[in-house]
Amino acid sequence: MYRKIMKYLETWKNNEYRKPLILQGARQVGKTYSILEFGRTHYENVAYFNFETNPKLADIFEENISPDYLIPLLSHIASQTIIKEKTLIIFDEVQLCERALTSLKYFYEDAPEYHIIVAGSLLGVAVNRSQFSFPVGKVDIQTLYPMDMEEFMLAMGEDDLVERIKKCFADNTPMPSVLHDKAMQIYRQYLVVGGMPESVVQYVNTKDYILVRHIQDMILASYLNDMSKYNQTNEIKKTRLAYDNITVQLSKKNTRFQYKLLKKGARAAEFENAIEWLCLSGIVSQIYKVEQIKKPLENYRDIDAFKIYVSDLGLLCAKKDLIPNDVLYMSDELNDFKGGMAENYVNVQLTINGYRTYYWESDRGAEVDFIIQRDGELIPIEVKSADNTRAKSLKVYMETYHPAYAIKLSAKNFAFEDNKKIVPLYAAFCI
Repeated sequence: MYRKIMKYLETWKNNEYRKPLILQGARQVGKTYSILEFGRTHYENVAYFNFETNPKLADIFEENISPDYLIPLLSHIASQTIIKEKTLIIFDEVQLCERALTSLKYFYEDAPEYHIIVAGSLLGVAVNRSQFSFPVGKVDIQTLYPMDMEEFMLAMGEDDLVERIKKCFADNTPMPSVLHDKAMQIYRQYLVVGGMPESVVQYVNTKDYILVRHIQDMILASYLNDMSKYNQTNEIKKTRLAYDNITVQLSKKNTRFQYKLLKKGARAAEFENAIEWLCLSGIVSQIYKVEQIKKPLENYRDIDAFKIYVSDLGLLCAKKDLIPNDVLYMSDELNDFKGGMAENYVNVQLTINGYRTYYWESDRGAEVDFIIQRDGELIPIEVKSADNTRAKSLKVYMETYHPAYAIKLSAKNFAFEDNKKIVPLYAAFCI
């Protein structure tokens, strides 16, 4: 399956100022597959080392972490010669070996001709919670997310449809209605399947939602296991409680995160470490309200007002135990959840495209779902789950701040009207 990360990896390989690369991301997003496939297609050979499946591997880093010492040993363990420029060295689940992470500094300083990529599922957690000597400034860092809507459509063999969507987005011209309806159907399939590569492969091969749900349940179980394995004992219960409650929060009319919904009398001080763990692990993202629409938006965020979205739509549906047909046909029984699910979907697409997202709320309760900086402009984005796109809050925002334009995402076809770029939900990846 095509992953956009491949373009980044090619650029990294050809960069004369290349540093060892840390590829981070939540468990099961396809880090190992992507770098092994990249190594297979762009190098003469790959030397792969996994610190989870081979715990004794960490022992060779205890005595000495200089490249001159490590390379002969690693060559011996891999049963192949590691050649400068021609071998890709991969350290997987590197969060389990602090010294291996530290060694990247010396690969950068003393042996930059060796190409090395390290991957880890809980690097953010490990680095922040342990006494890691992190090689600051000596590594390149990239995050891999679940597959976005474009990658999902390409996996489904819809290459021509993707190109048509991109053209209509650029030109603000409507899609032919039959293609628009088809793309909306694929969007709803994406909500159920999500972007975890194993789930997507299963769906493409079988079209069986029961088998897809089984995979999703296994991934959710592995997340719960990580919360116990890589967390402080007194935080495990709180982290699980916070994670379980996110789907409840998304069902509310106001999707702003409320501690009181976690348990009676809950306070920020009690749960902030749990929420930080979930964010650092990559399985959720936290977006803040901005109090003023000025650059940089980060300076004007309200740290006490935020929303939490999960990183994958399929896992969201599995966690909520939603019946696939209810999502595919947008059953009225899901009315309370449709808005939150659509918001979560858009946040996933924007995050994968590298945006830092915020939301805005007026003193009188008008709310715009997302504010992003796009091509140097602060752009408001309104999200509607259906084609009824009357957005009073967006009107209030535009009258107050006069943005260059606004974006409205809904089930409606492409258009441009009243200084608003109308974009179908399936085309959020184009933003």
